[in-house]
Amino acid sequence: MLVQPFSCGAMQDDLTSTIACNLCGSTTVTVLSQRSRSGEPLRTVGCRSCGLVWSDPRPHAARQYYEDEYRIAYKGTFEPKPKHVHRAGQVALSRLEKIRSHLRPRMRVLDVGSGGGEFAYLLQKLGHDIQGIEPNRGYAGYATAQYGLNITRGFIGDATLPEGGFDLITIWHVLEHTEDPKSVLAQLGRALAPDGLLVVEVPNVEATCQTPSSSFHEAHLYTFNTVTLQAMAARLGLKTHAITLSDDGGNLTAVFRADPAASDSHLPLTDNHERIARSVARHTNLAHLLTAHPYRRFVGRLSRAVAEWIATRQLSSGRERLDRLYASAVEVKRPRRPDPSQSPLAG
Repeated sequence: MLVQPFSCGAMQDDLTSTIACNLCGSTTVTVLSQRSRSGEPLRTVGCRSCGLVWSDPRPHAARQYYEDEYRIAYKGTFEPKPKHVHRAGQVALSRLEKIRSHLRPRMRVLDVGSGGGEFAYLLQKLGHDIQGIEPNRGYAGYATAQYGLNITRGFIGDATLPEGGFDLITIWHVLEHTEDPKSVLAQLGRALAPDGLLVVEVPNVEATCQTPSSSFHEAHLYTFNTVTLQAMAARLGLKTHAITLSDDGGNLTAVFRADPAASDSHLPLTDNHERIARSVARHTNLAHLLTAHPYRRFVGRLSRAVAEWIATRQLSSGRERLDRLYASAVEVKRPRRPDPSQSPLAG
């Protein structure tokens, strides 16, 4: 069943959410969608005051879901299969490129929601002191056994983090799964060293690269755009150092620094709900089919499937796969010896 697009006419009908907005505290909302991408009922609402989007009511008991069910529901496995390792390794390399300019030698790094450990293992191979936290039993156990990583199995909200203990904290596609993202950002902000960086990547609620029926689903309790993510961070004393959208607009990546003077006063929160509602309303099946997105996604998935099949035919362990995949990224670049003939004193 396709998601029924939001009708701008319904914007006048203010409804009440059973869950207060995690950003501004309001309970006055607009219903953006009534279905998840699985076709099951899922009421997705947008805050009329600031534009934050969330599932109301909650679609599942979060703790049990993420500990035991999430990976099986979305990956079909308790532990990562070879194709998942290869795919996640490719993603890890792309994430490295996003933060490479921010890296310094031997940083203290926390990777929140470390999954099968592919990104954490890459940073460990680069010489960083890496810790991870992952709620899923199978994936956390796999990362520890395969790569010898320091992974704590549990939820970030339950973790006791050393204040100022990390030079870099990364939270890739995790914040949208949390029941209280504002509290999680505050917790991570306190754990940053004075010159530390917090990297957050989440899906973009204004994205149109996916089919309209895939815009909202059970696993994402919250959905952000650039305005709501920056506003939430600013209210917690986190200043935006950089924020970018992926090439297809599907994801937004933000880099924050701790700054008590951070403010969201420059962000257009009053107009943000209307902006998001219009974006959702215009994202129809016909409009989607008239873009290049569905065709690029099809070709991309096909080529990825072929590459994964080739890459996973021979190597037996996840560690072997990642070592081969990461070889060029972690290669030590030794300085070249100067050519005497090129010296200004030569000849």
